[in-house]
Amino acid sequence: MPKPPKICVLLFICLYILSHFILTHFKKNAEFVTDDIEDATVNKIALWLCTFTLSVAVCAVLLLPISILSNEVLLTFPHSYYMQWLNGSLIRGLWNLVFLFSNLSLVFLMPFAYFFTESEGFAGSKKGIMARVYETAVMLLLLSLLVLGIVWVASALIHHNTARESLYDLWEYYLPHLYSGISLFGVLLLLLCTPFGLSRMFSVTGSLLVKPRLLENLEETMNCTAFEEASLSRKLKTIKNYSCFILVSSVIELRKKASPWQRNLGYPVAMLLLLALTAVSVLMVCFHVLELLFDESAMPRGMEDPHLGLASFSMFGSLGAAVQVVIILYLMVSSVVGFYSSPLFTGLLPRAQDTTLTQIIGNCVSLLILSSALPVFSRTLGITRFDLLGDFGRYNWLGSFHLVFLYNMLFAGLTSACLINTVTWALQRELIRAFVFVVGLWVRCSPHRPCFSMGRSLSSDRKSTILSGK
Repeated sequence: MPKPPKICVLLFICLYILSHFILTHFKKNAEFVTDDIEDATVNKIALWLCTFTLSVAVCAVLLLPISILSNEVLLTFPHSYYMQWLNGSLIRGLWNLVFLFSNLSLVFLMPFAYFFTESEGFAGSKKGIMARVYETAVMLLLLSLLVLGIVWVASALIHHNTARESLYDLWEYYLPHLYSGISLFGVLLLLLCTPFGLSRMFSVTGSLLVKPRLLENLEETMNCTAFEEASLSRKLKTIKNYSCFILVSSVIELRKKASPWQRNLGYPVAMLLLLALTAVSVLMVCFHVLELLFDESAMPRGMEDPHLGLASFSMFGSLGAAVQVVIILYLMVSSVVGFYSSPLFTGLLPRAQDTTLTQIIGNCVSLLILSSALPVFSRTLGITRFDLLGDFGRYNWLGSFHLVFLYNMLFAGLTSACLINTVTWALQRELIRAFVFVVGLWVRCSPHRPCFSMGRSLSSDRKSTILSGK
């Protein structure tokens, strides 16, 4: 049987390869193919560090799903010889490795990558890679002293005596407080981004799918668009209007190529699925709020041994565990959508083959902060009853009932408000569009005017007028 470390290494290698392909798709090739070999080497090293960080972020997202599914697999096959490698020590080791590498990436690797790309070596020193390494090391040392000084001042303001007694206790006092602060920042960022992302998921999904159109004749619409495009191409009064018509014609062509199932069933099913996932998420959080009032075990806490294969972490068994995994992944995707849709972080949105190395570093840091806080976020909201393993459960603020209760209330309130606002405006737009369509149809089909079809139609005189450019 493969040993747990080998399994963790194999998983990380797969995620590293996946992350490499993702970053290669978005990176700006001009930064890596330059006449200056030294700059190209520095950028490649920084890209390797970003790939490592992104793979750790993906692994952090998969922590809870892997743990929950492993427990259900052991419950289903308790005496299977092929499942003996799947045990509590493997899951606990995976959690500890992700915690270690995530903090290593945030505190050391990503600042090193940024300073390394910006460094040129000290004035008067010999140029080269090592000169940049020395300058980067000095910058990291100064940054570490600054951060530790800020943490010491904050600790002195909160716990005066403890901070003074622990002045030299770096590992046992300052670093846990620093990790706790980073995790708290990530959880607060998820609190702001996830409700907004849940509302944005409807519009983002709608833009990727073909929307159904009632009483639409695609052939007639394509003919109208072709004649309008021919007219504009002859006139070319404004490039902007011509570009808009080109975009419209491409959208209509895409609708024509889509199958009837995609045009009429795909969009409603996707919208209903998103609505169901969002509603289930809000209901689970509301139920967890009631649990916090009457059950002390509902508070997030840490545990040393997960005890896999003894009982399901959901009252609905394997089906409930599968729903938990889907909800956790859905919340992560929604938080990423909300993060990049926020006006503060829109500039970080990566573009294919046009993302600078600085933007890649910023994206990797942001995604790592969000993903490393996802286990704490999911357990705090009661999405799962799987308690936090290792150092994830040692954050100081997790034991505060008022903070956890307020966090759940804010998430439920913000998500409900965003969802109601999005659905209300979307419903209003659809009603207005349907009203305008019905009125236009009634005007075209009135007794005083001929009605050609349920879609748009043009007479032969109108077609000749358009083609002549008049």
